[in-house]
Amino acid sequence: MQNYFNYFTEIEERFQQRRGSLLMLSTLDWALIETWREAGVPLEAVLRGIDHAFDKHDAKTLRFAGRVRKVNGLAWCAQSVMEAVEQATEASIGAGAGAQEAMESGFETERVVKYLEQNAGTIEAAKLNPPANAIAAEVAGRLKALAVGLRVEPMHSLEELDRTLSVLEEKMFAALLTSAPEEELFALREQAARELAPYRGKMKAVQIKQVQQQFLQKKVLEIRKLPRLSLFYMGHG
Repeated sequence: MQNYFNYFTEIEERFQQRRGSLLMLSTLDWALIETWREAGVPLEAVLRGIDHAFDKHDAKTLRFAGRVRKVNGLAWCAQSVMEAVEQATEASIGAGAGAQEAMESGFETERVVKYLEQNAGTIEAAKLNPPANAIAAEVAGRLKALAVGLRVEPMHSLEELDRTLSVLEEKMFAALLTSAPEEELFALREQAARELAPYRGKMKAVQIKQVQQQFLQKKVLEIRKLPRLSLFYMGHG
């Protein structure tokens, strides 16, 4: 079981290793990883799915003497990852205690406090339009309060804290969507549709919708230089 925040890095490294080059993951790829993470897909299942997809691709390349197109995106592995998840479902039953123990490694209280305070400062420094500015100030205040609370009494549940941070992020994102220019949102949705086009046959409709939403959220936050709040991002970015 990997450390809690290694999810993104391990997936990126495995994909690059199997592809044979340091192709940087796109915003679409990161959005797909987000949907796996939020759905609780085990890291091992993702890595197994990536390996299986490339095993099939490599075999096909050998048969057709190099006339097979190179893999250019993580979404190409989506179907194999879902198959690996189905195969791993039974094996994951009863692993809850071990997962919780692994999740807590690397999350010292002081480190989490600094992470919360840093994100609060970044949000406060952002120049946002109404109503996003008011919501952002509220979120920053809540992050500071969480940090103060942790200094007084160390956390008992990382999962509970992370759920709180996810709620705050969703609240901030909803306000950003309300205040974002219509042309910006239209352009981002068009970009997501273009990048997803080659993979529509390999992904289910509900997964495509989730990836589109994650893509939009990531880009809207990036444009405004706002941080992601989940504890996963302590070890990424």
